Amino acid sequence: MNRQKLSKSERAWILYDVGNSAFILLVSTIIPVYYDTLAGNAGISSVDYLATWGYAASIATLIAAAAGLVLGGMSDQKGYKKRLFAACMALGAAACGALGLARTWQCFLVIFVIARIGYADSLVCYDAMLPDITVGERMDRVSSYGYAWGYIGSCIPFGVCLWLSLGHGTLGIPLVAAMAAVFLITALWWAASSILLLKQYRQVHFAEEGGRPVRDSLKRLGQTFLQVKKQKHIFVFLLAFFFFIDGVYAIIDMATAYGTALGLDTAGLLIALLATQFVAFPFSILFGRLAGKYPAGRLIAVCIIAYLGIAVYAVFLKTQAQFYVLAVCVGMFQGGIQSLSRSYYAKLIPAEQAGEYFGLFDICGKGASFLGTFLIGLVSQMTGSMNLGVGAMAVIFGIGLVLLLRADRLAKDWREANQ
Repeated sequence: MNRQKLSKSERAWILYDVGNSAFILLVSTIIPVYYDTLAGNAGISSVDYLATWGYAASIATLIAAAAGLVLGGMSDQKGYKKRLFAACMALGAAACGALGLARTWQCFLVIFVIARIGYADSLVCYDAMLPDITVGERMDRVSSYGYAWGYIGSCIPFGVCLWLSLGHGTLGIPLVAAMAAVFLITALWWAASSILLLKQYRQVHFAEEGGRPVRDSLKRLGQTFLQVKKQKHIFVFLLAFFFFIDGVYAIIDMATAYGTALGLDTAGLLIALLATQFVAFPFSILFGRLAGKYPAGRLIAVCIIAYLGIAVYAVFLKTQAQFYVLAVCVGMFQGGIQSLSRSYYAKLIPAEQAGEYFGLFDICGKGASFLGTFLIGLVSQMTGSMNLGVGAMAVIFGIGLVLLLRADRLAKDWREANQ
């Protein structure tokens, strides 16, 4: 693999991962804890708290996935990718900052859903930029560096946010004011991280420009669906991705909510999840380098098997020490499975249709996480056991593994046929 230094465009692209990761770290740590406070003040039980949080995450991902399909197609037209990326990023960052204005749990969830939509759809355009800012043999490395620096860089604003949220009493600041500052800091960090990318990015690959962007986008989207059906190596991979990444995102979305509902210490939970970020940094880089020696498909399969074991382990989780073990294990494989899936897919698709194809990728990825979060909430309510709810993810990972192995064989045949 080419080991030359990262280009300006590659560094600018990686920097946005540092910014948006600060928001998603907040989503998986402080936000559900604060929502627990709002819900508790309204008399919501721990099981219903977990369920409503899961339902909100599901609604956000469904809406974002539907919008992402249209936006992905539009972004393939010349000059649109950067503009759509900026609009989605601005929506998400503004909503993140506005979370501090919410005083009821219902209002908080509505604003949260808007922030998640902006976040997810900015990533449709962002991921589709990968073929424009680097070349095929460098994609695994650049994608892995994005996630790696996202994990470690997001800890900078998170450290300040953690200090404000946990130490507001010592500082003499009301919780509401402290949380307003937390959301504002994260929003500004997120927006600032996009400045260099907006300055450096140039759309290299694009579809023919039409006079009606939305209509043309929908038309090309239909054509892309037909193409994907014929491209079995892509179609089966997307099915596999739908299942295994669904479990990954469900665990990210529900981890702190799950631990909080189990009655685990709040400070301990947040510290454990911060440890996940630090562990994920070197392991993300490691998987990027391993992809230069071993097939990316095989490495993704290793990550899925590890996550299947994590889901089974979660069934028996009862203590804070066990949650620390869970957090470290997640950190070891989280970056690898995300970054390699992104670069693996980018090397399969036509570069000039990256927006459309990544719109589908987003539906099967972040959009698909409605299944996992909904399943956790549903099983938890039906059985009265949150452990069984999280443990149900093992089934999703198992299905994803079987489909990935099939997709990787098809991709190998496709590459050999096109050599």
